[in-house]
Amino acid sequence: MAKAKELRDLSLDELKTRDRELGREIFNLRLRKATGQLANTAATVKARKDLARVKTIIREAEKAGEKRVP
Repeated sequence: MAKAKELRDLSLDELKTRDRELGREIFNLRLRKATGQLANTAATVKARKDLARVKTIIREAEKAGEKRVP
C-alpha cells in the first residue's frame, strides 16, 4: 500500500501511469474473483483504496495547476 506522502513525491505523469496500472489490476482481480481463482479477496479492497489515493492526488495537483516535476 502506497502512502499519500510517497505518492505526492511522484510526478503527474508517474501518477497517471500508476492510475492506469491500478485500474488494470482491479479488473484482473475482479476477473479472478469471478472465476474462483482469487484466494485473497482483500487484495481487491486494497487496490481500490490505492486507486482512490492516486486519483485524489492527481485531482489535487490539477486543481492547484501544478506540473509537479521533481
